[in-house]
Amino acid sequence: MQFVDRFLKCSDCNNEFVFTAGEQLFFHDKQFKNDPKRCKLCKAKRAGTGRAAASGGVALPFSRTETRTECSACGIETTVPFKPTQGRPVLCRSCFQMKRVPAGVAAVANMDSPAAMVQAASDALDAALAAANEPTVDALPPLSPEATMEMIAEAPAMMNESAACAEMAGASAEAPQA
Repeated sequence: MQFVDRFLKCSDCNNEFVFTAGEQLFFHDKQFKNDPKRCKLCKAKRAGTGRAAASGGVALPFSRTETRTECSACGIETTVPFKPTQGRPVLCRSCFQMKRVPAGVAAVANMDSPAAMVQAASDALDAALAAANEPTVDALPPLSPEATMEMIAEAPAMMNESAACAEMAGASAEAPQA
């Protein structure tokens, strides 16, 4: 079925607007029976009035709430696009990125072969343990692939704990002594 751009009259402002062939195809695919009655500007105004009536003012469509809060992990002040709920941690962008995809786990997730995954996991654990001044994986008895994957899952929590301890140690060293 061929669609051609059509001119329609807006029921609110009485201006003509174009009902494009692409929009007509969309309406046809969704099986909408009626043509649009309003131009895009009047549709946007109408969508904004529902929200504006509740707040007593004129609301812009697609407005976001921004809340200033403190990051639960590092303590810096940050802005988040939601209202935090009590008892749940709120992270700044950098802490969220680190928690979402730690470097060692991201490298493992992008590999194809299980042997390469185990080797990369072992390397990531060696690096994490070396940073914490603990014995390396080479000094420990060999582990099964399942045990190694379990350690990979625990590695982000261990790295976050060691980073938090290092930050606390740095903060206490900087504190003035009386």
